[in-house]
Amino acid sequence: MDDGTLSLVILGLTVALFVWHRLPVEVVAVLTALALWATGVVGFPEILAGFGDPVVIFIATLFVVSEGIDSTGVTAWAGQVIVRHAGTTRARVLVAVTLLSAVLTAFITLNGAVAALLPLVVVLATRIGELPSRLLMPLSFAGSAGSLLMLTGTPVNIIVSEAAADAGAGPFGFFSFAVVGVPLVVGTIAISVLLGPRLLPATRPAHPAADLAVHAETLDSHYALTDRFYRLRVRELSPLLGLGVEEVDLAAYPEVTIVGLQDGRGRARTESAIDVDDVLVVTGPNDQVHSLTADASLAVSTTTAPAAELMNRDAGVVEAVIPPRSSLVGETVFPGMLRSRDLVIIAVQRMGKDRGNRQTELAEGDAILVHGPWAALDELMRDRDVLLVDSPELVRRQAIPWGSKASVAVAILAAMIVLLATGLVPPAMAGLLAALAMILTKVVVPRQAYRAISWQIIVMIGALIPLSGAIQSSGAADRIADLVVDAVGAGRPYLLLLALFALTATLGQIVSNTATVLIVTPIAVAAAEGTATSVKPVLMVVAVAGAASLLTPISTPGNMMIMSPAGYRFGDYWRLGIVVMAWWLLTALLIVPLVWRF
Repeated sequence: MDDGTLSLVILGLTVALFVWHRLPVEVVAVLTALALWATGVVGFPEILAGFGDPVVIFIATLFVVSEGIDSTGVTAWAGQVIVRHAGTTRARVLVAVTLLSAVLTAFITLNGAVAALLPLVVVLATRIGELPSRLLMPLSFAGSAGSLLMLTGTPVNIIVSEAAADAGAGPFGFFSFAVVGVPLVVGTIAISVLLGPRLLPATRPAHPAADLAVHAETLDSHYALTDRFYRLRVRELSPLLGLGVEEVDLAAYPEVTIVGLQDGRGRARTESAIDVDDVLVVTGPNDQVHSLTADASLAVSTTTAPAAELMNRDAGVVEAVIPPRSSLVGETVFPGMLRSRDLVIIAVQRMGKDRGNRQTELAEGDAILVHGPWAALDELMRDRDVLLVDSPELVRRQAIPWGSKASVAVAILAAMIVLLATGLVPPAMAGLLAALAMILTKVVVPRQAYRAISWQIIVMIGALIPLSGAIQSSGAADRIADLVVDAVGAGRPYLLLLALFALTATLGQIVSNTATVLIVTPIAVAAAEGTATSVKPVLMVVAVAGAASLLTPISTPGNMMIMSPAGYRFGDYWRLGIVVMAWWLLTALLIVPLVWRF
């Protein structure tokens, strides 16, 4: 059995395993690579070369750039803008996110657009009460259509433009593709809005995302936080020195309540006399507290407020639960108490009931609200004495729109877009520079960058690249293409366009669209010359079909990225994908010959 036949057999088995859906997709991809090596179709160095391919590097860097945009609150800000203008109805939100995806793809490619918008759309779906599976596939499909708005929208456009120039017809203009791309975007969005509810699966991801955009308001209502706490430091000349807390006369301040007393080391004091540098925690009207401060020679140390007022770019509020065997069990705390140098306890609950402004001896299962700088709250994730209900990082990126480094992250993204649009450096280099800039400016820390990369996608794409190369180098693709061209014959330009679209689109569901177009382009040029047809309409149809990778999750990294967050299965893509592809075929056959004559 020759290499071409072996490649086709392995290709068929790979598709069968993907459809079977009993093995993880990355395992199937690795098995495919090993099968190519075991059968001698591809050498071992070529198998490993896939993981160093520029496409793989570029996709990995896009995850880091996306993390920088999301973690700084840019996506939260964009979500608020979309909700403010589009409301919470599914159709209007879907139009907004798909249109944004199409435009963004024209600048930073489909992979970058999906990676940047994925977290936003998942959160928006939760906020409007919709399943992510009803929004994410249209997001990716609209992005695929948007790749045909500009020459730089996808490598496919550049390949066919250079092929047209080499054939003597001249390259395509920068915005030439928009003639087809605009109706493709409009039709894709319309189909998603009108037919999406019937064609999209109602699947749920294994780990649904929580909407933490209104986290502060939720905590305020759950803990009934209405009082503002004041931490008043006792000075040397204070008349309160030597008194017990219960001996302090508050008759002149009837609405002021002493919540607790802490010494200079932050420990709660119950029976000891008030001493210099102790901190008296009180609550009450602002004017009465200020009168007490002046009359008793106290100094305002800090104040705490309801959670909604405490959530900002610099600091936030998290909810923590006291686990079994915690060293905090038995410790006395009260609202307004400074627990460490930066963290303040602002509320305590036991069995779902707020303890109010009184001292509490902590027990297993108690819940406390803690306020402090985000860096200090992040450290609580590694504290074995408390269990955080929500990650401070997730709270920050959803509840704080346009965070402290958001402008830096957007500037880096804009710089990457410029590099991609101008072609000053290869795409992988542009991605590497942007990812490195995110780390050097501390928008993303190294540990966060590693965690942001979807290694499942990286392994899958890296392991499948050798299959694309094998299909091309072994002559397997040429066999299929020759059969198609022979069947069309001469004098039938529309039939030729239809055949090339079918060939390109079919291969593109399994092989990367870039590899597919590289395979089909020389065949399309030869077919155009052999049938006396102008090469430009033929190549434009190849570009449209090359972007029509809509039927499987493995057809584009963008489709793969949305698979897990939406809970899609391998066979969920084709129902909406086949309708959208039919629109693309109709658009190509009607518009392309009108603009580029045969």
